[in-house]
Amino acid sequence: MSTTINTSVPHSLSQNYLFKALPVHELEQLRPNLELMSLPLGTVLYESGCKLSHVYFPTTAIVSLLYITENGSSTEIAIVGNEGLIGLALFMGGETMPNTSVVQSGGFAYRMKGDLLKRAFNSSIAIRHLFLRYTQALITQMTQTAVCNRHHSIEQQLCRWLLLSFDRLSSNELIMTQELISNMLGVRREGITEAARKLQNAGLIEYHRGHITLLDRLELEHAVCECYQVVKEEYDRLLPDKSPFNQPHQEIKKPLTRRSLI
Repeated sequence: MSTTINTSVPHSLSQNYLFKALPVHELEQLRPNLELMSLPLGTVLYESGCKLSHVYFPTTAIVSLLYITENGSSTEIAIVGNEGLIGLALFMGGETMPNTSVVQSGGFAYRMKGDLLKRAFNSSIAIRHLFLRYTQALITQMTQTAVCNRHHSIEQQLCRWLLLSFDRLSSNELIMTQELISNMLGVRREGITEAARKLQNAGLIEYHRGHITLLDRLELEHAVCECYQVVKEEYDRLLPDKSPFNQPHQEIKKPLTRRSLI
């Protein structure tokens, strides 16, 4: 894992919304134990079953939580970005990672030793309540992902995945190949190719050589299934004013209506 830090780019703890939500004095107690890490695309933070040694708080990186079967097939069960953390099993009573964690979009994260995090979790009511609310929101995302993968079309799954990813980015561009997206969603690459083509023809995105540019967010929200809204509302409810979903540039301008791209 690369630890090279670009000092020309400003980094702040407040870029992670869990840190932003903490009282100042609580955050200052954590600060000396936080190490800024560079997380390149494709970095594996943990494999399923690995003993947890550190917790990661993404700021600009996005991490996919994947379930990988015995034959090597994979499916994404959740996305974690600047709204959360990687390694919640540490303070939920477990010591191992139940899934594989892979960097989906390169960027930065703050890393903290697991034993120090457990100590802070056990000694601080504010940290404990905040992290448990985040855990509930993440469980909601996992549950809704399972529902979406089972009941909704590939186009709707792709819309949900794109919106969840762009919510965690500061730009309207995502670097991701169709092969990687197909691995994330657990569907055939041909299905992703067709779904991306429909979104591009409808003027919602532009896709070229692994670069996805968001052109019309509002229409993408109209095209997505209800799964995105369920997850958004739960994050907003449990992490009010501190969720990336709740930022001004992410506001939905009019009620969602469902639209087929077929």
